[in-house]
Amino acid sequence: MSDEITFDDFLKVDVRVGRIVRAEPYPEARKPAYKLWIDFGPEIGEKRSSAQITVHYAPEALVGQQVMAVVNFPPRRIGKFDSEVLVLGVPDADGAVVLVQPGLDVPLGGRLH
Repeated sequence: MSDEITFDDFLKVDVRVGRIVRAEPYPEARKPAYKLWIDFGPEIGEKRSSAQITVHYAPEALVGQQVMAVVNFPPRRIGKFDSEVLVLGVPDADGAVVLVQPGLDVPLGGRLH
C-alpha cells in the first residue's frame, strides 16, 4: 500500500471518462502498445494516449468504449508519439492490463469522485 494522502491530494488528480474514437497499433513502442484518441466531451476535447493493452484488446474493438483516464498530467513523449492522458487499468493474474471502465454509459468528461 502507498503512503497515506489527504483528500485534497486526491482532488488534485483529475480522472475523467472519455470514449475511444480511434485506436491503432504502435509498432515503434518498446513494449506492445496502441495509440488511442479519446473524446472527453466539449470541456476537455479529444486527447491522445499510448496504452499497453494489446493482450486483451484489439484496436477495432476499442473504438466506442468508454475508459477512465487522468487528464491533468503534463504530456509525455512516448517514442514519436505525445501521450496527453494516462488511461487507467489494473493487472490481471498474469500482469496484462485490463481497462478501468464505467459499468454504464455515462456523459463524456464526467469526473471520478
